Amino acid sequence: MNKTFIALSVAAGLALAGCSEAPQNSTETQTSAKTSVETGVTQTAEQAYLALVDRYFQDTLKLEPIYATFVGVNDYNDQFGGSLTEDYLKQRHDLNTRYLKAVKAIDRQALPAALQLSYDMFTYDRNVALTSETFPEHFMPMNQFYSTVISMVQLGSGESAQPFNTVEDYNNWLSRLTGFIEWTKLAQIRMDEGIASKVVLPRVLVERIIPQLEAQLVTSPQESLFYAPINNLPDDFSDADKQAVTDAYSKLIAEQLLPALTQLKQYFEQTYLPVARASDGWWGLPNGKVWYQHLANSHTTTTMPVDEIHQVGLSEVARILAEMDKVRQQVGFEGDLSAFFASLSSEPQYFFDERQGLIDGYMTLKDKINAELPKYFNVMPKADYVVKPVESFREQSAAGASYESPAVDGSRPGVFYINTYNLKAQPKWGMTTLSLHEAAPGHHFQIAIKQELTGVPEFQRFGGYTAFEEGWALYAEYLGIEMGLFNDPYQYFGKLSDEMLRAMRLVVDTGLHAKGWSREQAIQYMKDNSPMAESDIVAEVERYMAIPGQALSYKVGQLKILSLRAEAEAALGDKFDLKGFHDQILTSGSLPMAVMERKIHQWIAAQKA
Repeated sequence: MNKTFIALSVAAGLALAGCSEAPQNSTETQTSAKTSVETGVTQTAEQAYLALVDRYFQDTLKLEPIYATFVGVNDYNDQFGGSLTEDYLKQRHDLNTRYLKAVKAIDRQALPAALQLSYDMFTYDRNVALTSETFPEHFMPMNQFYSTVISMVQLGSGESAQPFNTVEDYNNWLSRLTGFIEWTKLAQIRMDEGIASKVVLPRVLVERIIPQLEAQLVTSPQESLFYAPINNLPDDFSDADKQAVTDAYSKLIAEQLLPALTQLKQYFEQTYLPVARASDGWWGLPNGKVWYQHLANSHTTTTMPVDEIHQVGLSEVARILAEMDKVRQQVGFEGDLSAFFASLSSEPQYFFDERQGLIDGYMTLKDKINAELPKYFNVMPKADYVVKPVESFREQSAAGASYESPAVDGSRPGVFYINTYNLKAQPKWGMTTLSLHEAAPGHHFQIAIKQELTGVPEFQRFGGYTAFEEGWALYAEYLGIEMGLFNDPYQYFGKLSDEMLRAMRLVVDTGLHAKGWSREQAIQYMKDNSPMAESDIVAEVERYMAIPGQALSYKVGQLKILSLRAEAEAALGDKFDLKGFHDQILTSGSLPMAVMERKIHQWIAAQKA
């Protein structure tokens, strides 16, 4: 599960068609009011729509119990969910089919403007989910970047969304863990089906998964990360309760969990690794290029052809390289740009000597950035965030940084994770831009504000689109220029370096999956065009191999937000209010690009009037 439980493969041509223009009304199927069969009461279109999407959300929580835990609904904390079962796949299909048909029976034009946008999002999501079913993603149920095993370790640590406050909480987790053990067996069955269908992971990614599993195979239950809640038993537990849950955890971990994880590791080593594919991109899978175009469109929430995305990337890389060279000249560096990259990537003054120094540096930056935010935003999140190092068990393959949303009930802040494994991959000159992106006013701002919205359907508060969320975070880096946070040319270079990463992703992701690039070719391209540490480049490229299309979202989303802002500034002139523009972007939740564009156009028209 990722930061906001956004599905990683959604949308294709059919789904996107629903977002390219407002849905058309049919007098035969749509009504502005309807009579409830159950109550005999006539509902307005608004009432009917709100009731429908509320039912959908509740049905989704039942189907996705771990998602329910992450959004603060604890009714299903004892359940793991079907996930890979045939019954689950059928229920998911029926859910989306049923609700798509039901929402089309509601007259969109009879809804208030805000709910028309919501309607567009809801129909888009249902179409996207149904289209996604046509591709066999369940044959590859885990990878080194997003893994159910890693998610369960994080939940079981007691420091994530799963509560550990009562005896019932502890028993709930044991029940959920039992479901996870069953999942490990079903995952192997699904991967066997993938082997038969030639839908398997690249060999290098399988090689990354095996050490992650190996790290969980301890010699005693007490050494397991899943034992962590026992080390933090609440003080108000009776001695008898403490003994009972301790015994239960020890028994389950020793007799069921560790053997299941051992079997899963052996499966990857002995069965899956020998048949892993040699191709590094999605083109090597059956129908792979069509599947990749689907993923590219779904993650960007656009209809852009892959070739066009590749060309945008090449253009942006060239532009940013020119800006980087201006910085080189500004600081008086005498070598060429490659030598400047090498200097910034190797000289000791650009790096911390101690892990804690890096974390402390980000906490100092937090205060500096927070002081500027009221000048640019009317709406700010109530929830705070903290800075933490990535856990040791996943730091070798984790990204350089990531964000986890706060608890919905306010009991847990957002978390800005920093990977301290390789300090040479965390230069001081990259800190300002990374903080802007992951924390405030980037992911923390946008996601926390979304969760805190009132008066919008629940699916808007807890759903999301990568292009919007990552596009906003990259736009937040751009805002740092206006905030005066990049007056130091080295920090500005850091901003350019991070933007270069997102531009290179357009080239490399499409290169890997549509143009037949090898892993080594992708790594070399990134070496040639950035000062990134090689360990970071390798992790990035292998991430693109694991979750194709996701990395396209950042630049595509940022460019759309910037173009809409430029359009609003040109149309409104002196009437343009930057705080008001940010309000419009942030206060409807995460939006597909076409829906966001429609909302800003309506705002521009209202401001003119």
